[in-house]
Formats: sequence, structure tokens, C-alpha cells
Amino acid sequence: MKDFRRYLVLKYIQYLVLSSSNAVSTLLGVLGSGYVVLILQSARVSSKSTTVFISSLAKADLLTFVSVAAELFLWSSNVTVPHTAFTPALLQNLLTANAHISALLLSCVAVEAYLITFFPVESRSLRTVRKAVLTSRAIWLLVATECVLLQADDVLLKASSTSPSCSPSIWLLHLSSGAAAFLRALSYLLGILLRIVNVYIYYKIFFSVSNRSTVRTK
Repeated sequence: MKDFRRYLVLKYIQYLVLSSSNAVSTLLGVLGSGYVVLILQSARVSSKSTTVFISSLAKADLLTFVSVAAELFLWSSNVTVPHTAFTPALLQNLLTANAHISALLLSCVAVEAYLITFFPVESRSLRTVRKAVLTSRAIWLLVATECVLLQADDVLLKASSTSPSCSPSIWLLHLSSGAAAFLRALSYLLGILLRIVNVYIYYKIFFSVSNRSTVRTK
């Protein structure tokens, strides 16, 4: 559990404290995820809802690994890839998807910690492995949909700029651009909200634990 706590602290710093990930935090995050994946294979790790969220969080770094590996491959081989197949925008969208999945899963862990601290008995029916699995799958599905829409917008924009005569219908382009702009604005606002909620949750937990320790020492 100490290793899991250190890993969660690293991830909180990477996605909810830093304004944007840098090379050092990204590398540490990927290495930490690889280590956690190995730990999760141990039979000593019990199957709990928190473990499900941590496992899904570690697997999300596969998106970062694929994006970085593809960037290095394209850079080292000087391969020109058609925009319809595998574009730099797709690699960036994978990094965005990883950040959004991680932020949502970390928020799930924070909410669960809040329930355990303040409503341990009442929330027991909510904190099940099955519901954690369903929540993780829902998060992956939502973010995957976002990634597909953003990528479709990029493809349509490039198609309209390179081949105006064969560009898609104007209404489709406007619809795609509007949806992409809405998703980016929503993601930005949601990111701010998640930071506020996580700070509030751990603020409440910290002072609750501190007060209990003070009462015990009296």
C-alpha cells in the first residue's frame, strides 16, 4: 500500500498539480505505472475497488508509451506518414486522452477515500469491485469518444485545406469544428473543477484525521 500511495502522489502531481506534463514527470509516471503493473500481478494484492482504479490508471500510461514511441520512430526514420493514417495530431490526442483518463480516475480514488473516511458503512455498497470496473470502463469509453471526435476534426480540417475541391460538406466541417471546440472548452473547465474538488476532499480528510489524532492523544 505504501508503493500505491507513492504512485498516487506522483500521479496527482503529474496531472492535477502541474499545469502540463513535462518530460521528467512523464518519464517518472510511465516508470511508476510499469512498476505498479508488476505489483498488481502479485497474489498478495487483494481485489478492491481502489485497486481497480489504480490498475486502470497504470494502464492509461500505455497511451503515453505508444505516443512517445511513435514520435521517436517517426523522428528517427524520417518517415512521411499520410495524414489520414497516422498523424502528429493523433499522437497528441493520445497524450490528451491519457491525461483526461488519469485525472478522472484520480478523482474517483479521491471520492472513494472521502467515502471511506466519512461514510465507511453507508458507502460500502457503492465501493464494490464491480462498480469500480464499470466506472473505469465508462471513463475509458467517454475519453475514447472524445479522442475520436478530435481526430475526426483534424482529418476534416486537413482534407479541406489540402483538397478544397474534394473537401467534405461545409456543414460537416462546421459541425466537427464546433464539437471539437466545445470538447476542448469542457475539458478545460472540467480540469479546473476536478482540481478544486480534489483539493477540497483531501483538505477535509487531512483535518478529519488530524482531529481524530488530537482527540486520541488527550
